[in-house]
Amino acid sequence: MVHIKEEATRCLLCENAPCTKACKTGDPARAIRAIRFDNAKNAWRWIGDCSEADLQRAEQACIHYDRPIRIASLMSGLTLTGQAHQPEAFNPSCLNIDFCGIPCENPFFLASSAVCTNYEMVARAFDMGWGGVFYKTICKQDINEVSPRFDAVKDGTAFAGFRNMEQLSENPYEEDFDILRRLKQNYPSKVVVASIMGQFEEEWIELAKMAEEAGCDAVELNFSCPQMRLAGMGSDVGQNAEMVAIYTIHVKRNVKIPVIPKMTPNITQINKPAMAAYFAGADAISAINTIKSVTMSPDSAVSGKLTVSGYSGRAVKPVALRYVYEMTSNTIMQNVQFSGIGGIETWRDALEFIQLGCRNVQVCTAVMEYGYRIIDDLVEGMQTYMAERNIGHLEELVGEQLPNFVLPSDLDRSTKVYPKIDRERCIGCGRCYISCQDGGHQAIVFDAETRQPRIVGTKCVGCHLCRLVCPTQAIGKTKRVKIADRGNQ
Repeated sequence: MVHIKEEATRCLLCENAPCTKACKTGDPARAIRAIRFDNAKNAWRWIGDCSEADLQRAEQACIHYDRPIRIASLMSGLTLTGQAHQPEAFNPSCLNIDFCGIPCENPFFLASSAVCTNYEMVARAFDMGWGGVFYKTICKQDINEVSPRFDAVKDGTAFAGFRNMEQLSENPYEEDFDILRRLKQNYPSKVVVASIMGQFEEEWIELAKMAEEAGCDAVELNFSCPQMRLAGMGSDVGQNAEMVAIYTIHVKRNVKIPVIPKMTPNITQINKPAMAAYFAGADAISAINTIKSVTMSPDSAVSGKLTVSGYSGRAVKPVALRYVYEMTSNTIMQNVQFSGIGGIETWRDALEFIQLGCRNVQVCTAVMEYGYRIIDDLVEGMQTYMAERNIGHLEELVGEQLPNFVLPSDLDRSTKVYPKIDRERCIGCGRCYISCQDGGHQAIVFDAETRQPRIVGTKCVGCHLCRLVCPTQAIGKTKRVKIADRGNQ
């Protein structure tokens, strides 16, 4: 059987996909994209009426650089895994949520970045279903970017992490505010947030007032860009709680729309600037921006020179979640809302931020890699998840996981969950044995004749390294038991 997610990940996600053009009765490319973005339960709606011949034609038309995606086998795999059915009926309005008193049709926003730099881009995103935009940061300085400005740490063809050396909007600031004015006029139901950055108090105030005059729903204060050319801007501010407080206070005193400071992760204690923003009257806090990093690829050097710049993408999500949790669990900051950013690619990623207390999420790197079209699976995946749990409103998910967090010292250490090998799935590669021998507790033996691994219960500590390295998901979990109750498995 084809491993469904693995095969879907191989897909190049082509524009005007030849596989769909060759199929007469369905949309294989859309189905594969649904699987790729953790939405396999909805994939069947796109290929449910396709015949075997249709799928074979689609597979033959695949233009993959290596070997064609095994479309027919992949779709058969949906049946074998029990996912070949029409998805749960869902309520289209279940994703509605208020953010700082602003009605949002869904929680999925474009993050202030290269994905929203002009009217045409944002309008196209709105037409495709995005709920709002944090427009690329507007400033009064002349922005001259370098070339090349991007680099990626890759996992196959996909970005595991992404390095971005871009600064702020290159448009004249008057032009950007005109763009925001037109966006709000033409898309009144969408949420338009102006992200701004000043160099001193008067600039922050002037830009914020211009955002309000343009009809923006809110203004984000960029205290977090890690690669500003000028000192005293970006993350230099976000690392200084006093400066965060001063600029937030000045903006709050001069505009009536919600004010949303954006926090930097390039700091040990994010709660210090966050609380400064909170006591200065911030209506919400967005986090995180990119993480200062170094990539050494010679192809990304600028005239032979390297520098420190921002890192984003899937690799930073656990760091972003940690910072979000530290703020949302802060019992002092009770009357402030949160917007989550960092490595969001699928609806499951977005769900994690929401369950930690965010009322919306911002997406950048995934859009840069895959395009605005990922909104389809963000929306449908979240709606399906909510329908399966019989949750009628997104509000019910906000902060849902916060009560489950405890200090490391309070974790249960009297019981264990041991791994268990599924013999039907095991192909005898021995990866579990190698990892346990060299990085675990030598609790797996491997029979070279039968190529069968066996877990030695008296040595196993339940660390689950073996489960994580298994390429076929042949290692699962047993029930949690008292430590004394273990034995050979």
